[in-house]
Amino acid sequence: MNQLNCAFIVDDDPIHQFGMKVLMEKLEFSKKVMVFYNGQEAIDALLDMLRAKKQFPNVIFLDLNMPIKDGWGFLDDFVQIPHSNREKVLIYVVSSSISPLDQERAKEYAVVSNYLFKPIDESDLKNILNDNRNKNLAINRGEL
Repeated sequence: MNQLNCAFIVDDDPIHQFGMKVLMEKLEFSKKVMVFYNGQEAIDALLDMLRAKKQFPNVIFLDLNMPIKDGWGFLDDFVQIPHSNREKVLIYVVSSSISPLDQERAKEYAVVSNYLFKPIDESDLKNILNDNRNKNLAINRGEL
């Protein structure tokens, strides 16, 4: 499988963060994993990357319920960021919420690739690596 350059985990739950990092290391998912405790920290990091002309992460795992700025606020801000690399970012909402309303609301954001339920498992991460590879192939062919 192709290892990603960078992944963000945006979640205030330290147990979920730890589990995700361990699983990602086991699968050699990403060269770099950055963890943020709320949506504002993640948006600030993306704006720093924009100013430094650095590529955005390949994948963002986004919790919905967090203090300061929740996942919805993050998504609202993310779509406003002008960046040529933004279309290559896969955002996965990762939540313990089984509410159909949350799932439907997430679908309203074109930048959301999928809605996943906690906890994430090995097959989820393998599928995400495949999704990323397929999306990049489509971009390189000019299909997206």
